[in-house]
This record gives sequence, C-alpha cells and structure tokens, in this order.
Amino acid sequence: MHAIHSGDVDALVVNNAIYTLESAHAATDKLRQDVLEQMEDAVFAFDGQERVMYVNAAAERRYGIASADVLGKPMAVIFTEAFGLQRSLDESLEMDLSAPAAAHCLPDGTHIDVETVVSPLLGPLGQQVGSLAVIRDVTQRRRAEMRQAALARLSETLRDADDPTVVAFEAARVLGETLRVSRAGYGTVDVTGELFTVDRDWTAPGVETLAGTLRLRDYGTFIDNLMRGESVVVNDVRDNPRSCIAEALEARSARSFVNVPIVEQGRLAAILFVNHAVARQWTTEEQALIRELAERTRAVAERARNAHALLLSEQRLREANENLEAAVAERTRELMATEEALRQAQKMEAVGQLTGGIAHDFNNLLGGVSASLQVLQARLRQGKFDQVDRYIGMGQDSLKRAAALTQRLLAFARRQTLDPRPTDLNRLINGLEDLLRRTVGPDIHVEMVGAGGLWTTKIDPSQLENSLLNLCINARDAMLPTGGHLTVETSNKWLDTRAAADYGLPAGQYVSLCVTDTGAGMPAAVIEHIFDPFFTTKPTGQGTGLGLSMVYGFVRQSGGQVRVYSEVGKGTTMCLYLPRYVGAAVEDDAAQGMEAFEHGDGERVLVIEDEQTIRLLLVEVLEEAGYKVLAANDGPAGLRALQTIQRIDLLVTDVGLPGGLNGRQVADAARQARPDLKVLFITGYAQNAAVGNGLLEPGMEVMTKPFEITSLASKVRTMIGGR
Repeated sequence: MHAIHSGDVDALVVNNAIYTLESAHAATDKLRQDVLEQMEDAVFAFDGQERVMYVNAAAERRYGIASADVLGKPMAVIFTEAFGLQRSLDESLEMDLSAPAAAHCLPDGTHIDVETVVSPLLGPLGQQVGSLAVIRDVTQRRRAEMRQAALARLSETLRDADDPTVVAFEAARVLGETLRVSRAGYGTVDVTGELFTVDRDWTAPGVETLAGTLRLRDYGTFIDNLMRGESVVVNDVRDNPRSCIAEALEARSARSFVNVPIVEQGRLAAILFVNHAVARQWTTEEQALIRELAERTRAVAERARNAHALLLSEQRLREANENLEAAVAERTRELMATEEALRQAQKMEAVGQLTGGIAHDFNNLLGGVSASLQVLQARLRQGKFDQVDRYIGMGQDSLKRAAALTQRLLAFARRQTLDPRPTDLNRLINGLEDLLRRTVGPDIHVEMVGAGGLWTTKIDPSQLENSLLNLCINARDAMLPTGGHLTVETSNKWLDTRAAADYGLPAGQYVSLCVTDTGAGMPAAVIEHIFDPFFTTKPTGQGTGLGLSMVYGFVRQSGGQVRVYSEVGKGTTMCLYLPRYVGAAVEDDAAQGMEAFEHGDGERVLVIEDEQTIRLLLVEVLEEAGYKVLAANDGPAGLRALQTIQRIDLLVTDVGLPGGLNGRQVADAARQARPDLKVLFITGYAQNAAVGNGLLEPGMEVMTKPFEITSLASKVRTMIGGR
C-alpha cells in the first residue's frame, strides 16, 4: 500500500468540496427548470434583439409551438401583440412592468387575452442581456367579464330607447364591439319567411353594410333551421357542406357567422346575426351571449314598436283636431299678411312724405347758398364790396340749417358722430334759459329747477341742447293756443335691478332731465308710437316726424333711455335718463370757434382727406395759420407718409377714407410707431366703433362737418400746444 501524504489528503478534500458544490448548483438549476416547466403561466426569455432564448412547457402548450422550432427566432413567429408587451429593453427598466398586454394574436388567426409581466434578464455580471416575460392566459375570465359588461351596457343603452331602429342598431353595436367581429345586425322577417329586412347594421371599419331587404335563401339553406327556431353556427363556410355559396358569403365578410332566430307564434319573426370575415371558433359562452342579446333586443324592440304605434295613433287623432286649427291659422296668417302689406304701404307713404319734405328743405337751403354765391360773384366782378359780408352770412346761415337737418337725420339713425364731454346739466339748462323763453313765447311760463348736488354726466352738450330745445317746442305746441306752464327739471336717480329692468337699462346711477307741460296730454295709443320713425300728430307740413326719433336715437346712442308720462287733459312729462359720470364737468369752449385764427410756429401737420375741395381748403387754411402741411388722399398714402416722415406734430384725418383703411385704422397703426401722436378726426358720419361715445384715446379729438374754419385753427393750436 502506498503511504498517504498530508498533501494528498488536502487535495482530496478540495476535490470533494468542488464536486459537492457543483452538484448543489446542478440540483438548484434542475429545481429551477422543474419549476419553470410546471408553471401554468407561459414563460419566454428573449435576447437583446427580441429573439427567443427559452420557452417553458406551458408556453409550448398555450401557443402550439415546439421549443426547438422557435429558439433563435423573432418573437413575431409565435405571436403579435395588439398592444402592451412589445417594448424595447431599455424601456422595460423604466416602465410599469406589471402593465398587462391586451391580446396576443396567434399565427392561425385566433387571439387570446393575456396579462403580462416583463422584467430584465441579467447576465453573470449583472448586465442586462435580454428580457423575461411571464404571460398568463385570462381569456375565459375576461370574456366572462366582457359578457357581463355587454349585458349591462345594453340594458343602460336601451333603457329609454323608443325607436325600434335605434334599439336594433344599439344592440348590434354592443354585440359587435364586445365580440370584435366584422358585422352585427338585427332584422325582421316578413310573413312569407323569405324576405329579411335590416334597417341599420353595425360594421367594423372597411366592412360593407347589409342594410336593406335580402332573400334569405340566396345565402344557403340555413333558413329551414331558423324557421324551426334553431340557431345556425358556422365556424368556416369552406368546411360546411351546406354552404354551397361559400364564396359569396366570404365576399360579404361572412366566412364565419352565427344566426339566432326569434320565433313568435310558430313563425320566424326576426334574426340577430353576427358575421366575421375570417374563420372563427364560436365558443359556447359567445353563443349564449348572442342568444341572450337576441331575446332582450326583441323584447325592447317590440316595446318600442308598440309605443311608436301608439304615438302614431295619437298623432292621427291630433291631423283630425288640428285640421280646423290649421284652417284658422291659415286665415289668420292671411289677415296678418294683409295688415303687414297695409303697414308697409303706410310706411312707404310716410317715407315718401319724409324724403319729399327733406328734398324740399334741401333745395331751399341749396338755393340760398347758390343765390348768395352768385350775387357775391357778380358784385365782386363789379368791384362792389360793400355787401360782401351780408351775402357770405346768408350762405353760411343756409349751410348751418343744412347741417342741422343732417344731424337730425343721423341722430334718428343713431349714426351721428358724438363728442361726449363731462357735462353739468344745471349749467347747460341755465345757459339755454333765455333761448327757451324766447322760443316758447310769452304765453307760456317757464320754470327751471336744477337739483342741488347734481351728478355729472358724459354727453355731447350740443346734441343735448338740440334735444332739449326739441322737447320744449313739442311742449309749447301741446299747450297751444291757450298757453300754460313748462318746467325743465334735473335730478339724481339710483335705479336698482328691478327699476333698471323696467327702464331697459343696467342698474346704477343716472342723471335725469325732464320737461313737463300742462298741455293736452296723449292717449296710450299715441304714446306707443311717438318715437317711431315718421310719426307725427302735427298737421301736414308742420312736422317731419323726426324730432322725437332724433331725441330717442341720441339718448340711446349715449347709453341712456327716454320715458314718457302723460295723461289726457292734464299734460305730459318727457324724461331723459343719462348715465352718471364720476368726475368733474369741463367748461364749454365753443366760443373759441369765433375767435381769430391762432397761428402756429412751423409745426408739421399731416392732412388725410379724400374729398379734393375740402383737402385743398384745409391745407390752405393751415398753411396760412403758420403750419407746414402734408396731404394724402386715402388711408394707405397717409400711412406711408407717417412711416417715412421724420416729424409730424398732428394728424388731421377724415374717418371715412377709401383704399381699405379708415381714419381710425390709420391712426391706430401710426401710434404703434408714434405712441404720442395727436389725432384730430373730422367727419360727418361715423360708426360708434370708430370714434365718439367716449371711445377716443388720450390725445384724440373729433370735429363734425361742417365746421367753422376758425374753430379748426383753434382746435389745431390747442391740441399741438397740449392745452
């Protein structure tokens, strides 16, 4: 025997230990392998390129594959995903790994519902070398949940349905979306059992509808089964010996189908059908769901059909009751049309009277201007200057009366250009007292009652003066021939929500100006129309019917309201309600217009005016007043000048300009580059959105055509001087 050395013993111990350790590792690997093979869940391992590295036995059974056939091949050889599982390996480290996939589509066209957990697959050194997917088949559970949800959804959808067509379509939609098929529908069968009518079916995208009337026997001999109350279930028409028209069925996306009959009193009354474009195994659960939905659909459809029939019966009972009402309504419409035609004729007559009167007045005014100019021209040729001022004054008087007439027309149309200013009504009526007394005459006693502590209102003073004068003249006429008492009174008014609604105004604080007379008063029928265009109670030739329309238009344009209080035989009160302005009133500077020209000091003024005569006169007047003047004939030309000239101290522009830019638009565009540019608008007509009514920005003012030339020069000097 050989002696055993201590070194040999040590080597033997080490070798035994290594063998034992390797055996333990082998046993652990074997245990792991056994666990994976015994799992009910499918397990896949994929490398970094998503190629198959490992599949367990459950995966082979579930997906119908052999491990040797798929190792090293892409994932798509086994299944494709509707959504959820296929992520990049980098994403798998950051995303919610427990998020389930929705479905796996297998190569044979079937699909299963799954829940998936994806985790990184690590190598010996802890580096990621792939991914590990554990997939659980939850098809049965989800389909049971799906069926319950479908039934609940159908019940909710059909709860209030009252149209049989809607009932049928909603049932088909729920069924089609739940089973994920190509087509679903519900149709009725005629008494012969041969014709099948579908009002509306549900189809998946790209699938044609079967809506319409079909011959059942054109699609096989299954009608006999249906008439006996037997459901027809075909997984693949190619494999069914009775499907002699398989090609036609496939062409209409019905390679696989289920037909469930509804039999009533021994007769085939309706069919619920489900079609699928590819072969499909219809499970027992799916067939049960289709049958249950068929029964529910028929019950609800019948209920809706009966309700609809009842509704039609009630409606017919009403084509009997409403015939007489329709005849009466038609007669009423004829009478109303006749009355409307009469009103239109009366209105046109009134318009004719108005336009004729205005034309007459304008001809007189133009005649005065023309005559004055002709006489003035003749005397100047003769060298006679002693009467020049007289004829100029006569022409100017005619122009002023023409301007007043156009202002009345614009006020009536609510299109006049307003120049609102903070105004003290007490000061305004006191300034008019002498004029009012002379206007109404000595037979009428005038009393001016100004409220203490009267609030300020923002209004166009000259227009308010015209309105007050108009009201006083109307009051005077109402007290003829005996005379009476006229009161002009101001007061503060606070309108709450209810009172403001009665007045047609927002709730808040207002200043009132009332004119009261002791005249004949007015009946309600007259009060109802006094603000109507062309309405007048005066004799022919003594009124155009524009006076009160002008007052009403001006007050409404200013944000206020007019109210009338009258009693026959006792008198009338006309009240103007104007919004309060929080601030101090300003002094009236109208008298400045008659002063001599105020000269400039070489300041530069740009004039934009499309009317050549007016443009030339404006340029001449301003140049004589000491300004350097540039001129443009439309908005674009003026804007170009504003963009190129170094210095412009004032822009004088008409509001209505040709060329696509009005005066306000030119001013706004110019102020983008010249924020301190001062602007004077001159206009005879302007929409409220353009100028006036308190919408002017600081440094902007407005003058209404026609105006005194001296007033223009004074306004220019004031604006340039910053006063």
